[in-house]
Amino acid sequence: MSKVHVFNAGPCLLPQQAIDSTIEALKDFKGTGISVLSISHRTKEWDQTMDECRALWKELLHIPDTHEVVFLGGGASLQFLYVAMNYLEKKAAYLDTGVWAHKALVEAQGIGEAYAIACSKDRNYCYIPKGFEIPSDLDYLHITTNNTIYGTEIRTDMDCPVPLIADMSSDIMSRPVDVSKYDLIYGGAQKNVGPAGVIFAIIRKDSLGRVSRHIPTMLNYKTHIDKLSMFNTPPVFAIYVMTETLRWIKDMGGVEKICEINEKKALTLYNEIDRNSMFIGTADKCDRSRMNVCFVMAPGHEDLQDEFLAFAKGEGMVGIKGHRSVGGFRASIYNACTQEDVEALVKCMQEFENMHK
Repeated sequence: MSKVHVFNAGPCLLPQQAIDSTIEALKDFKGTGISVLSISHRTKEWDQTMDECRALWKELLHIPDTHEVVFLGGGASLQFLYVAMNYLEKKAAYLDTGVWAHKALVEAQGIGEAYAIACSKDRNYCYIPKGFEIPSDLDYLHITTNNTIYGTEIRTDMDCPVPLIADMSSDIMSRPVDVSKYDLIYGGAQKNVGPAGVIFAIIRKDSLGRVSRHIPTMLNYKTHIDKLSMFNTPPVFAIYVMTETLRWIKDMGGVEKICEINEKKALTLYNEIDRNSMFIGTADKCDRSRMNVCFVMAPGHEDLQDEFLAFAKGEGMVGIKGHRSVGGFRASIYNACTQEDVEALVKCMQEFENMHK
């Protein structure tokens, strides 16, 4: 079979090192003679994995002692409710930069007063709003740092006068993060740090306990901090694969090195989009995502979209069709996507251009 180049928006391409280690654990987990699929979460061997996973998160992101890391099921969409239940007392603001940011806002509005402090829907979410004022009386400001559908990204950690909460589902571990600036960082694992089935939450411990409402036990972050993410049976398999993926990041040189690699990949692909007469990027250049590169056929070539998709598929490109709300193409170049993969896509784009000169 010829080589395929995977650009799926999620679940992500996982590093081969993590896949190979997982294959062995499927047969025998840590010498127990039991598959990781059948291991009890109450064994010392599993405790070791949970401890290692938590320690790798803290090491790779330089997480301060003020914060704790927990692992939960339910996906990042359930975290939209967790956030409001644990932090919304009087009023919260949301930066509305796309579908997932808006869904988080809607979920909060079911709990209390929440509103969009700024919104980029007027241009189909192709930019990150700027220059908005943050009132000092907010319980928190919620941001979505990377918008997978539209290819925009908040690339720096903002200074915020109120507690800052971020959904980092699709760019966590892709760049260094100043965790101290956030009360909560959360996200699904399936973009950069593992398979679908587990979420991470990095929580400032003293940020909890500020709401007067009763919080159901399972929706209370403190429950999961106190029980070391094992109040109920954790998503064992997904956490194991996450641990192996974090090991790979560490072996690659850590998040700092991964960031360098990601910047080179993104620059390579965006340079080709800007050069190639057949294509045009959809996100404002200053807000382009380094994780999800979105582009469409250039004016005058719109009728060639399906032809390019078919051509690219024949050349081994997988998952580059854009989201239905945007159209065109989307190449998701998460951590495990290689420079070789990106260069193969660039070559494909160049060949398509030559075919139509």
